[in-house]
Amino acid sequence: MDVFEAIQKRHSVRAYEPTPVPREKLEKILEAARLAPSAGNIQPWHFIIVTDVEKRRSLAEAPFAVFLKEAPVVIVGCGNQKASPKWFMVDVAIAMQNMVLAATAEGLGTCWVGSFNEDKVRDLLKISGDYRVVALLALGYPRRKPDIQGKVLHLIRRRKNLEDIISFEEFGRRAPGK
Repeated sequence: MDVFEAIQKRHSVRAYEPTPVPREKLEKILEAARLAPSAGNIQPWHFIIVTDVEKRRSLAEAPFAVFLKEAPVVIVGCGNQKASPKWFMVDVAIAMQNMVLAATAEGLGTCWVGSFNEDKVRDLLKISGDYRVVALLALGYPRRKPDIQGKVLHLIRRRKNLEDIISFEEFGRRAPGK
């Protein structure tokens, strides 16, 4: 699968099969994160792989994150705010997006989760003081079940057209000849 196909096929998965993610697939996904660009090549990220059932249940207690308890893997993306105070969040986000696309190419589903209590996650996973939690990533094989909430959301909020999200040379300027 080429990268554009992975971008087109990627969608947020909120229901997972209990099937474990093979180690070689997980390592490939993590390698995609490692290869991400970062400001000044500081690479301020650290990823915690959570497979323990009780820890996943604790992470799932946040609003809108209940499905984390059934995802066989939750990747917690952390950034070193001391090493890269201005850019750690952007750099971790880029690395995590690489993971999302690599997982899609491997036939796995993901869901980016921003709903978490950072203090609770820090305590649960014993995260060092210089690191901040940026996002959580559910990872696993998608379970085939009707996603009525997702379908309704996509009917109400469709993807914007390209011409609605781009400008040329300055904000609001349409493409030449349009």
